[in-house]
Amino acid sequence: MIIKCRKISKGKTKGKLITSTEPLSFLGGVNPNTGEIIDPNHELKGKNIDGKILYIPGGKGSTVGSYVIFQMKKNNVAPKAIICKSAEPIIATGAIISDIPMVDSLSSDKELKDDVEVEIDADKGELQIFDN
Repeated sequence: MIIKCRKISKGKTKGKLITSTEPLSFLGGVNPNTGEIIDPNHELKGKNIDGKILYIPGGKGSTVGSYVIFQMKKNNVAPKAIICKSAEPIIATGAIISDIPMVDSLSSDKELKDDVEVEIDADKGELQIFDN
């Protein structure tokens, strides 16, 4: 199944999804040294986004969150890609400066669940879901 989307940050990658229905603040919400969600009030608390494709509604919080994403990339603990329902400048900037593929405005998201394997081709504006 192929879902159309909008490119925010270029690139193509494949991996397993980790999903949340809650926006995420990278500043204070994610450990930039490990990729673990540390926000005590977030539904993903204790889970790790390192090497996963992160699907969230969007971001929240300080503009410093962009640099936290960049630090995660430098520490090799960043998500492989980011999917947002609606991109906002904090996460978009972080993805762009970190060379992390990012898309938003999906034509459908009903199949996006934890551990589903997907491939993002941001340049084509496509998200492919693979049957498990």
